[in-house]
Amino acid sequence: MLAACLQAVCAACSVGAERPADPPRHTLEAVECWQLNLPDGGRFDASGLLLLPDGALLTVNDRATGLFRLEFPGGSNRVNAVAVPDCFTAAQLAPFAGGKRGRWDCEGIARDDQGRLYLCEEGNRWIIRWNPKTRIVERLEIDWSPVERFFDSDPNASFEGIAIGGGKLYVANERQRGQIIVVDLATLKVERHFQVSYSTSRARDTHYSDLSWHGGALWVLLRESSAVLKVDPVVEKVLAEFTFHEMERRKDVIYNSRYPTSTMEGLAVDDEFIWLITDNNGEGRWIAPDDKRPTLFKCKRPDRTK
Repeated sequence: MLAACLQAVCAACSVGAERPADPPRHTLEAVECWQLNLPDGGRFDASGLLLLPDGALLTVNDRATGLFRLEFPGGSNRVNAVAVPDCFTAAQLAPFAGGKRGRWDCEGIARDDQGRLYLCEEGNRWIIRWNPKTRIVERLEIDWSPVERFFDSDPNASFEGIAIGGGKLYVANERQRGQIIVVDLATLKVERHFQVSYSTSRARDTHYSDLSWHGGALWVLLRESSAVLKVDPVVEKVLAEFTFHEMERRKDVIYNSRYPTSTMEGLAVDDEFIWLITDNNGEGRWIAPDDKRPTLFKCKRPDRTK
C-alpha cells in the first residue's frame, strides 16, 4: 500500500515538470587556420578577440599592454600581429601604475557603439576604456560588492572576458566560481549575475575564457568544455551549443599543454563564422614543439543555412 502511494505521489509531481529540451548542438570545423607571427619574435599569449565593424580582428597579449590588429598576408597560413598605435600604451596607463599589483594582465576586448574600446585586467579586476577621440584611457569605477562573494583570492582566477551589447557590459568571472556579471553601461552599476554551462558538462566549476556579442546574443567561450554557447542574456538561456573538442585535438594543431582544459582564450562571431584563438602559454604544438606561436581558427557556423 505504501509503495503504491509513493508511486502515485511521484507520478503527480512529474506532471507538468518535464525536463527542458537541450539546446541544438553543433560541431565546429576550421575552414582555415593560421599561425600568429609574434611581434619582435617574442612570446605572445593571445587572450581575447574582437571583430571590428570593418571586418578587422583585434587581439591582446595577456603579458603586455596594448592591442594588436591581425593582418593576413596573401597566400600564407600565417597572420601578423601588428600593434595598434596610441592605444592602451604604457604612457596612457601610467596614471594607474600606483595601484597596480604585479604586471599588467589584460584579457578580453570589447567595443561600444561610440567606438570606445574596453579591456578587462585580471590582476586588479579593472575595466579600462580607451576613447579614440581623446586618446585617453580611463578606469571605470564599478562597485563590485554585489558579486564579491564569487571572487577568488587567486589573481589568475579573475576577469577573463568582456562583451558589450544592448547597453550592458558583460564581464566573465573566469573560474573557481564562474559567473557572468551584468553591468549597466550608463550607470556602471552591477545589475545581476548568472551562470550558463554546456549541457553535458559534469565539471564542478565553469571556466569562462572569453565573451563576444553578435546578432543580439551573448556568445560564451567555455574552456573546460571545449565549447561555445550562444546565449540569450535577458532570460539567461542557452540557445545553441558548439563543440570544438575534436577540431582542437587534430594532430596538426594540438599543443603540448600543462593543463587538461582547452587552450582557446579568444572568441569572435559574425554572420558566417566563429573565430577562435589560442593562449598556448608558450608551449609548442605536437608536430612542431619549437613553434610557440598561437593559432587562429576560422570556423564556418553550422547553424547558418542558406
